[in-house]
Amino acid sequence: MHKIRKAVFPVAGFGTRFLPATKSMPKELLPIVNKPLIQYAAEEAILAGIDTLIFVTGRNKRAVEDHFDSNQELEAELRLKGKIEQAEMVQNILPAGIECIFVRQPKQLGLGHAVLCAERAIDNEPFAVLLADDFLTFKGLGVTSELVRAYEKSDKTQLSVMQIEGPDISRYGVVKPNKVKGLVDGLVEKPEFDNAPSKLASIGRYALRPDIFDILRHQTAGAGGEIQLADAINTQAEAGNVEYLTLNGQRFDCGSVRGYINAISYVAKRDGIN
Repeated sequence: MHKIRKAVFPVAGFGTRFLPATKSMPKELLPIVNKPLIQYAAEEAILAGIDTLIFVTGRNKRAVEDHFDSNQELEAELRLKGKIEQAEMVQNILPAGIECIFVRQPKQLGLGHAVLCAERAIDNEPFAVLLADDFLTFKGLGVTSELVRAYEKSDKTQLSVMQIEGPDISRYGVVKPNKVKGLVDGLVEKPEFDNAPSKLASIGRYALRPDIFDILRHQTAGAGGEIQLADAINTQAEAGNVEYLTLNGQRFDCGSVRGYINAISYVAKRDGIN
């Protein structure tokens, strides 16, 4: 059984809810206090033992690549001014031995399409997917680590889920649970509230079997005319190859302005920032 060593970060979206701030800056670089969303997600993946980070980018997303690249001029200037701690921080955005790969999604055709764009970099291995919009709190090594460990035990796709009360469930991919706890019979993308198969919503962390690519390649467009990752996972679930883990922590939806503000408030309070 393969270990999960690669993670995909879909970062090609426009971030229209944050315009005009995201007109020239990717939404994934919006800071939670002093660290951008995408860096929190990358650090979570690294804690899970992942050493290859694959960023699926789009037009005007070069700044994401620049963030994870070295900046020798800035480091030298900081050292010259005696700001050694800041220089070390800039130099060590990622630990040694971590590889970054950047691939382009030419058109925004859905999350499933973004994942499919990473197929060559994945090379038929199991892999994680992290959506930086979902800012998660956790104890220990984190949510992605839990999913990776569960995958390596069962060889089944793993979903992170949380319980959603009321009509908001219609904004998510919703799990149809099996009678066997933790096993998934299906995943329904954005069902009507009255037709939701459960209150368990899939959120932005996944550990995926590599056969997801074969499914995505032959999949017709789903909700919104896009290639939905949820539909491909549903196909895996119908074959008995999907499990879920309940989120052990808090989630802030930083794809919305309110969720983003709440995340900043949480981190500032946690870190004692006045």
